[in-house]
Amino acid sequence: MNKVILVGRLTRDPDVKNTTTGKAVATFTLAVDRRFKNKDGQKEADFVPIVVWGKQAEIAGQYLSKGSQIGVSGRLQVRSYDAQDGQRRYVTEVVADEISFLSSSRKDSTGGNPQASAPRSDNNMSVMGLDEDFHLMADDDDIPF
Repeated sequence: MNKVILVGRLTRDPDVKNTTTGKAVATFTLAVDRRFKNKDGQKEADFVPIVVWGKQAEIAGQYLSKGSQIGVSGRLQVRSYDAQDGQRRYVTEVVADEISFLSSSRKDSTGGNPQASAPRSDNNMSVMGLDEDFHLMADDDDIPF
């Protein structure tokens, strides 16, 4: 099983590009606070690269900005590439299946509220990436093991 669930804030605006086939891909970094403080009493965070594809990438580019708090559910991916210096580099990232808007950025420089125009679900969080035929389980009691 390869499942990652994170809650954090964007460290920068999403970078949205299109592949040669026209499919949108967005990348950004999510700052996820650690549960405990360090020996100096300071909070520490992990900075996790996130990749989002397709319609979700377009929506992320439109509604997310630096400081936005989101929830991400997806899978961990490790890939490699050959850098310009000839060295093989490895990248560990989360490929998002689902993104939930939890709050807008801490400082909304436009004065508006990007959250207000984002699609919303009944539980007051926007969920992207679910097919219309997809049904969430009610609770763990529905699992047959």
